[in-house]
Amino acid sequence: MTTHLVHAIGPAVLKELRSTDDAGRRMVPVTDDEGGAPLRCCLRRGRPGERIALVSYAPLRRWAAGAGVDPGAYDEQGPVFVHAEECDGPAGDGPPFDGAHRVVRRYSADGRILGGRLVEPGDLEAAFAQAFADPAVEFVQVRAVEYGCFLYEVRGG
Repeated sequence: MTTHLVHAIGPAVLKELRSTDDAGRRMVPVTDDEGGAPLRCCLRRGRPGERIALVSYAPLRRWAAGAGVDPGAYDEQGPVFVHAEECDGPAGDGPPFDGAHRVVRRYSADGRILGGRLVEPGDLEAAFAQAFADPAVEFVQVRAVEYGCFLYEVRGG
């Protein structure tokens, strides 16, 4: 079985986002009274009483900068929830946030979208296998259907 490496937002990027996000705004921490926010720093749902923040994040722009490519028109930014302070990062097995419909977007090494797929709950691993069966796919982004928000990035193992 192929391993697919799930990537949360990395610690160095989180440090930047907690100062000034990708839209140039300062972080505004809040207490999550109800819990349930999908936290992109540790890839789990928030717990009641945790301090979180909603920040703007441009995942493809940041990936492209590291890869030395121009994301062009595919550059987009959107809201993501993160812990307001450093956390321990991801600790789970299997794809996080797998209990709802998701969109898996495939990207090439030059940052261009190669397509996307609506994925049924519980079928993310199969969607990853299908995506990485195409040698042109460098990575995929998993996104929420209801808001289109970035959840995490996946690379082949």
